[in-house]
Amino acid sequence: MTAPTESAIDIWDDDILVDPYPAYAALREQAGVVHLPKNDLYVVTRYDIIRDVLGDPSTFSSTTLGFNPMVNEALQGTSLASDPPVHTQLRATLSENLTPRALRGLKVTIDEKADKLVAELVASGSFEAIDSLARAFPLEIVAELIGFSGHVKDNMLRWGQAAMQVIGPLNQRTQESFPIAGELYGWCSSVTGDDLTPGSIGRGIFDAESRGDIPEGSAGHIIHQYLGAGVDTTIASIGNIVALFGRHPEQLQLVRENPELVPAAFAEVLRYWTPLHIWGRTATRDVEIDGVTVPAGAQLGVLLGAGNRDARHYENPDVFDVTRNPVDHLSFGYGPHGCAGQGLAKLEGHAIVGALARQVQSITITDEARVASNMTRSIDKLHVAKVVAA
Repeated sequence: MTAPTESAIDIWDDDILVDPYPAYAALREQAGVVHLPKNDLYVVTRYDIIRDVLGDPSTFSSTTLGFNPMVNEALQGTSLASDPPVHTQLRATLSENLTPRALRGLKVTIDEKADKLVAELVASGSFEAIDSLARAFPLEIVAELIGFSGHVKDNMLRWGQAAMQVIGPLNQRTQESFPIAGELYGWCSSVTGDDLTPGSIGRGIFDAESRGDIPEGSAGHIIHQYLGAGVDTTIASIGNIVALFGRHPEQLQLVRENPELVPAAFAEVLRYWTPLHIWGRTATRDVEIDGVTVPAGAQLGVLLGAGNRDARHYENPDVFDVTRNPVDHLSFGYGPHGCAGQGLAKLEGHAIVGALARQVQSITITDEARVASNMTRSIDKLHVAKVVAA
């Protein structure tokens, strides 16, 4: 075994965060694992190797998934930052209400909300797609699902964004977000079931704690994950749907002509523009990855978006093609820590793709703007200058 190759890239450079794909391609072609001295990080770049890393929690631990010690300390004892068997128990309660069977009853409601919102926006002729659609839709869904109301519902967006931002290194973005993420953490530490709407999933998690199904004090951590880990990435995905259909009208037309392509189209959106920039693991021992040695204790950065564009796995990976149906994309992760909320994210994404395909003939977009963010790659502003109704 040999030492990994190195790159002078700073994976959290502002320009790379706004458009990481040239850096992803360079790192991926360099090697399957590359050492970044500027970040004190070993990045994993290729599809098969990423799957291997994510599928082996005993070798690649999630207990320090973040990229600064403060967030890793704060996340201890959560499903996100734990390994089996502790992770297995915590995740069971987190995902119990997010299985396809549990979510089946929500599909009609979510589809109706998407149709109504899209119809209102189409009738207006032009709109700002991020605030009025990409943010408004999932925030409403999650608030109802978990039982948020009042000041909590009002703070969901800023809390969710900050909770993702602080997983990054101790740069200015992280430091500015810590106080906001602290508000969320403080609320989750003091919330009780009585603070959440009766009949909501959130109330049910506290009921599980009362029964002893999960450790005492862990219900608040699980609520934290619903808001902290899922909202920001879903917002990014919905913004990407609108932008990609605007850029590729022929792909929207394909879905309009064949509604059965809705799930494939959303999967391709997730593959083509991966919402999550990087995710962390720590090597528990000296380990060989792609023929090179990564030392015990080393921090790994898993570049999901690089794997999703790996030509070793996907043909013509830099082409956006709604007929591809990449059900094995990496945007929901893989293995024991695969995204627990992916069933809900798919319901929301499918609802928006379907509503647009039914109601929109074409979308003209202007003023597409991205802002550098440590963990989530999303569009910050996206003006739909003209929408032609179907």
